[in-house]
Amino acid sequence: MDIKRALVASFAMLAVAGLIGCNSGGSGSGKIGGGSSAESRLAERNKERKRDKAPDPVQDKIVIGVYGDFTGTNSTFGQDTKEGVAIALEEANAAGGVLGLPIEVVEEDTRTDQTQARNAVTKLIQKDKVLAVLGEVASSMSIAGGKVCDQYGVPMITPSSTNPKVTDIGQYIFRVCFLDDFQGTSMARYAVNDLGIKKIAILYDVESDYSVGLKDFFKAELAKLGGEVTHELSFKPADTDYRSQLTTIKNSKAEAIYIPGYYKSVGSIARQARELGISAKLLGGDGWSSSELIPGAGGPGKALEGAYFTDHFSALDPNEDVQNFVKKYEAKFKKKPSALAALAYDAAKVLFQSIESAGSQDRAKLRDAIANIKDFKGVTGTFSINEHGDVLKTITIVQVKGNEFVMVKTLEP
Repeated sequence: MDIKRALVASFAMLAVAGLIGCNSGGSGSGKIGGGSSAESRLAERNKERKRDKAPDPVQDKIVIGVYGDFTGTNSTFGQDTKEGVAIALEEANAAGGVLGLPIEVVEEDTRTDQTQARNAVTKLIQKDKVLAVLGEVASSMSIAGGKVCDQYGVPMITPSSTNPKVTDIGQYIFRVCFLDDFQGTSMARYAVNDLGIKKIAILYDVESDYSVGLKDFFKAELAKLGGEVTHELSFKPADTDYRSQLTTIKNSKAEAIYIPGYYKSVGSIARQARELGISAKLLGGDGWSSSELIPGAGGPGKALEGAYFTDHFSALDPNEDVQNFVKKYEAKFKKKPSALAALAYDAAKVLFQSIESAGSQDRAKLRDAIANIKDFKGVTGTFSINEHGDVLKTITIVQVKGNEFVMVKTLEP
């Protein structure tokens, strides 16, 4: 059975078991981020919470807050997100806005700092009186900012935070990206079933909810498939020297190294691995999806050549909707859009459609309208929001070839 059929069968079984699916009680694989079941996730999301009253939104226009890492460690993620929102904003305002009102975006920088993320969202709500919020990219930042949004009953859609815990915060928090359970299991299955690799070392960021969660899901699926984790080693975001961990991995003779980290760390790890003579394949997740990934690894054809990672989108996808978005983006920003830009575009389009459906700037009605999104046709796939505030959608395996991320395989849940 090929991987697509295997995944469909597997997810169908999980759906029957009530563990996964748009309308079947969750999007998890039963164990989320080290422990919670799908049922406990839903209970956590639906728990009664005392909410503070937010200032009423601005009434003569639609004001949306966007928060992200615009200048910090993962700044390409934040910049790409801003640019994706900008394309959606231009389209909506050119068509007359929403509810007959122009849309305005207020941006706040988190600088990869959770305290700053909380402060940024608080400012957007209390001072700028936004109707809703888009962001963040990194799961840890979205958890920090999302708690503030839920506290005030302000709807938030994260374009690209994949850790399941993000939408467990409460009923005002949503996402338009796939989750790490699907992402982690997909790469484990691709490694075993398509690449024929079973001995894999893992090197992960111990301080990142995203990295830890992805590691756990990958590891669990690899074990189910009869694979072996030769070593499970960690690093911290501020680290620059990974030779000790890589030397251990080299001696283990692992056939591949799974690195569920963000692009800056991954580039340095890849370079140092090759300098130590490690020829193992390098595998990763959507945290690699940045224009700075390949330069950080020494440039095209160097340390990351031939590496694989899971992603949300490929600018090389021939789909007409994708190519229309790519043309608009290239015309405005003189470069191809990343997956983060595409997800931000979809998140903004979902929000604008939901505001129109709500028929007013009532935040509770807007929350319900987002929760009722069905069969939304985005550039990152067609999706519906489920009771967890999550989506179940296509995943793409891409390979680094030269200076491009080439689409290898598309997997449907």
